Amino acid sequence: MADFHFEGCAIVSSDGMLADAQGNQPPELIVEADKRFFEAKLDAAALIVHGRHSSEGQRNSPNRKRLIATRQIETIEPDERNRNAVRWNPAGASIEQAAALLGVRAGLVAVIGGTEIFDLFLDRYDVFWLTLAPRVKLPGGVPAFSGVPQSAPAEILRSHGLTQAESRLLDASQDVRLVKWVRT
Repeated sequence: MADFHFEGCAIVSSDGMLADAQGNQPPELIVEADKRFFEAKLDAAALIVHGRHSSEGQRNSPNRKRLIATRQIETIEPDERNRNAVRWNPAGASIEQAAALLGVRAGLVAVIGGTEIFDLFLDRYDVFWLTLAPRVKLPGGVPAFSGVPQSAPAEILRSHGLTQAESRLLDASQDVRLVKWVRT
C-alpha cells in the first residue's frame, strides 16, 4: 500500500485563474519568490502530477519523477520521451498503480495542475499551497478549479475540508501572498 502525502501548488489571479484565455501563464503571474518556493517544493517531491498541457520547465525538471495525466491512453504506460515519466489515465488506473510503475510507493506527491488535475485531488490534498496575485485579472482564463469563477478557489478548498493555516507575503510590491491550506 502506498503512503503518499498530497500537496497542490498553484498561483492564481484575483479571479482564480491559472492562465489567460489562450492557456498561457502571463508574466504578471510569474513572481520570483513564488518560483523559488515552487521549485523547492518540487525538488522535495517524490512524484509530480500534472496534465499533458502543464509543466514546470526548470533546470531540474528532467530528473523529477512524474505522472502525466491524459485521456489518450487506457491505463498507464511509460513516456517514451522521458524515462522519469509515466502517462496515466486516472479513469483507467489508480495513482498508486501509476506511481508504482516509476518505483514510487511513498512520499510527497506535488500536484501542479491544470484544472482537471487539481479537481481530481480535491478530496485527497493534505496541503494546498495557493499563491494569490490580487493585482492580476484574467477574464475568460483557465481556472484553478472547475467551480471558478462562480466560487473563489478558497471557497472550493474550504468546501473540500481544507482550512487556511497560514499566510505569508511573498512580494510586497505586487501584494502577492502564499496561503497554506491544510486538511482538518
